[in-house]
Amino acid sequence: MFTGIVDDVGTIERVGTTGAGRELRVRTRYADLADGESIACNGACLTVRDHGDGWFTVAAVVTTRDRTTIGDWKAGTRINLERALRAGDRLGGHIVQGHVDCVGEVTAVARRDDALLIDVAVPEEIALLMVPHGSVTVDGVSLTVNALLGSEGFQLSIIEYTERQTTVGALRAGSRVHVEADVIAKHVQRLVAAQRAALT
Repeated sequence: MFTGIVDDVGTIERVGTTGAGRELRVRTRYADLADGESIACNGACLTVRDHGDGWFTVAAVVTTRDRTTIGDWKAGTRINLERALRAGDRLGGHIVQGHVDCVGEVTAVARRDDALLIDVAVPEEIALLMVPHGSVTVDGVSLTVNALLGSEGFQLSIIEYTERQTTVGALRAGSRVHVEADVIAKHVQRLVAAQRAALT
């Protein structure tokens, strides 16, 4: 489990294909990793396969590549990183599973005074899980829904700190992003749907 509080921005150093899938070597500031631990890479939970001083490798299987932009990553791609939450850690963001629900598309980026407004288009079934001022994870970053864009998506309002400390500030119209809806909203939707089905 994660919180969406990015604590490093890594850089893809090398991409290859192995029996484990699409393997990525990532440059990072992390110095005390362990094989088998989970790291959210742009919000996708991946497992450390190997590591050394300032680097680690992960691999993405075909089902992960189907649901993410990992197939597009190449040497030089910058990604948001977060290590798994430990018991007793501060929950500074919100509950994030590292399970990408969809790949959204940035449709507009605009500056409004000291805020950066970003519109993100997502499938209708994901848009229905958003609420004003609710939580959403975009490329691994815990963010607040600033406004709803009907059934087509949502708007984010990005603060200066987030622009500097993550890759979100580099997003442009046409950028493809990982989106994970609030897990509580997903469970509520599932339970309500089951109750409705039972009543019909």
